[in-house]
Amino acid sequence: MQKFDRLTGVAAPLPIVNIDTDMIIPKDYLKTIKRTGLGVGLFANLRYLEDGAPNPDFVLNKPAYAKAEILIAGDNFGCGSSREHAPWALLDFGIRCVISTSFADIFYNNCFQNGILPIRVTQEELDALLDDAAKGANARLSVDLETQEIQRPDGATIHFDIETSRKHRLLNGLDDIGMTLERNPTIADYETRLSASRPWA
Repeated sequence: MQKFDRLTGVAAPLPIVNIDTDMIIPKDYLKTIKRTGLGVGLFANLRYLEDGAPNPDFVLNKPAYAKAEILIAGDNFGCGSSREHAPWALLDFGIRCVISTSFADIFYNNCFQNGILPIRVTQEELDALLDDAAKGANARLSVDLETQEIQRPDGATIHFDIETSRKHRLLNGLDDIGMTLERNPTIADYETRLSASRPWA
């Protein structure tokens, strides 16, 4: 899993509340178990018109946000079904960080499994970040996981909280298997002692 330490990039404003996982990646794109190639389906019902052409009014289709790496979204982001394809699609598009006032629990957990940093902020802070993002590619945000700060274009900073174990996971690029392998010496020692104490097992 790709490590996350510091990210500086364009932030796309998506001030819609209750964005569910079907809106993030519609069910038509769930036929694959690959983590790549899903970026084309990200927000498909919003990004494309009925004839399949890009919707010029959707934020990620605007030139200023075509390479956005940060998403500023409304409350309760990632609600709905527990499809892991949702963070896969975000990551495949290039989104490494999502900032909102709240996230659905399963989506929030899935982000950490896939190298995406979900950040919870207050409504006042979200409004300020949405204003920053509305300025387009000239207003870039910096997210520093080590210091747990978001630096705004004017130099002001917003502190965010994150659980120590989740921070460690992202800084070191560890999924569940990686977290387990970190304890490999302890596991090996246990197995050695177990074999010595129970040779018949």
